[in-house]
Amino acid sequence: MKLSGILLLFLPATVLTAQNAPVARQFELKALSPRFHDLIAADAQLTKVAGGFGFTEGPVWDPKGFVYVSDEVQNKIFRVFPDGRKETFLSIVDPDGSTFDRNHHFITTASALRALIDVSADGSYKVIADRYEGKKFNSPNDVVLGPGGALYFTDPTLDLPKGEKQELDFQGVYRLDRNGSLRLLIRDLVQPNGLAFSPDGKRLYVDDTRQKTIHVYDVTADGGVKNGRLFGKEEGPPRSGSPDGMRVDRKGNLYVTGPYGIWIWDPAGNHLGTIVLPEGAANLCWGDADSRTLYITATTSLYRIRMKARGYIPR
Repeated sequence: MKLSGILLLFLPATVLTAQNAPVARQFELKALSPRFHDLIAADAQLTKVAGGFGFTEGPVWDPKGFVYVSDEVQNKIFRVFPDGRKETFLSIVDPDGSTFDRNHHFITTASALRALIDVSADGSYKVIADRYEGKKFNSPNDVVLGPGGALYFTDPTLDLPKGEKQELDFQGVYRLDRNGSLRLLIRDLVQPNGLAFSPDGKRLYVDDTRQKTIHVYDVTADGGVKNGRLFGKEEGPPRSGSPDGMRVDRKGNLYVTGPYGIWIWDPAGNHLGTIVLPEGAANLCWGDADSRTLYITATTSLYRIRMKARGYIPR
């Protein structure tokens, strides 16, 4: 299936369960450039770590050896271990994107609370941001650790609780500083969703789910952004997926969920190829001790795939 441009190489690969038993459907590696296989081997295998979720989102690798996974249907955040074992970490309505801050506090977007929260190891939490200029956020969606230890997050209306009023007349991207000060950075996107920094911290990428676009901004010395511009578009047939979660590797290549799976872009905005998945992908993170494994939340499952590239994880 052609996604964009000229299809240079098609390689099927086997989908494995956590017990290495083949499942009925295959995933595909669709390369649009020979450089695609500098990042992922032609014989890479996809492993299904765990299933049985309602709708997965917000994966975060913990160096203790597991992945945090949000389930927006079951209203829980799980710890998922490499053997597929699941433990409930937090019960909360409609959790979404998550990250660690510089102190290794678990930070997540609580869409139903319309807030950003800091979660303790025992599952208790406190709200750290829920308003801008006295008005409630829409439904915070994704969050990343940025330069200097600030948190950056998106606030679309995608999960605005039914029956509740939108108080802000825009969908923004914000910076929450370590001292608690909040700054609006971007307000002209339709539905800002996933976001990621380049490894040198000089670029901020934000995608727009409604417009199916990826935008890039230069980061200023004070943590703001300027010079916003279009980086790329991810378009496909209806229900094939839209831009959502994103991550970068240590060389600055960008990995964005989208139609059919994971789209890989180089820093210049060239679409190198797509990892086509058995289920629609929402988000992803780097994990394992060497940061060479992509963990992918895809509808009802968590998958992993070993990469040649090494992931960039903000600290």
